[in-house]
Amino acid sequence: MKKAESMNNHPSKSQQIRQAARHAFPHTIPIFAGFWFLGITYGIYMNVSGFSFLYPLFMSLTIFGGSLEFVAVEMLLSAFAPVQTLVMALMIQARHLFYGIAMLDRFKGLGCKKIYLIFGMCDESFSINCSARVPEGTDRGWFMFFVTLYNQIYWVTGAVLGGLLGSLISFDTEGLDFVMTAMFVVIFLEQWLKEKSHYTAVAGIAVSVVCLLLFGPDSFMIPTMTGILCLLTIFRNPIEKAGDMA
Repeated sequence: MKKAESMNNHPSKSQQIRQAARHAFPHTIPIFAGFWFLGITYGIYMNVSGFSFLYPLFMSLTIFGGSLEFVAVEMLLSAFAPVQTLVMALMIQARHLFYGIAMLDRFKGLGCKKIYLIFGMCDESFSINCSARVPEGTDRGWFMFFVTLYNQIYWVTGAVLGGLLGSLISFDTEGLDFVMTAMFVVIFLEQWLKEKSHYTAVAGIAVSVVCLLLFGPDSFMIPTMTGILCLLTIFRNPIEKAGDMA
């Protein structure tokens, strides 16, 4: 009898998946606003550059890197240069190397879901999956999967919509990229409020400022990520004791 009750109380796999999908969605709502604005802008940009909506559709599905996709438009319009394109892509997306290292522990034991989580990792998914507190009883792997999936859906649908409507809509898109900056500020503030102490936030700000002064605005990202990773690795134990790292 007790065994039967235990089985009834334990959610099935399908229930766990639906629960994770439901709990992940609210965390991605701010991303939806930013991704749709920029995705539509990207689709319009592709349209006015002479490409059909199929290009932003398949590029957002396969590349899924906002900055790189914008740069890829110029690459497609330029002379064929595969080596230069490869180097440029690696430089633009190099920060994801550090994201991947930081997520090694979180992705352990997730099975096939890990493949999509690695492919679909972007700045916003990384931020949510690192900072969000998964509700008790919710499968963390499926939670992270749906965060990543929702974010890609937002970007793909925005890009396709922009590609379809690009020929019908004409407006100045200057300044829309600030939406992403505002979104990261909100995520940072949310993480700040959740921390018991603020070692990780202060370390991130300090390293960013120092690298910005040393390397300039065009080259500070990789040194910043390297510096933050080194600091968090060296001081991991005291930071975990302070409750700043999940």
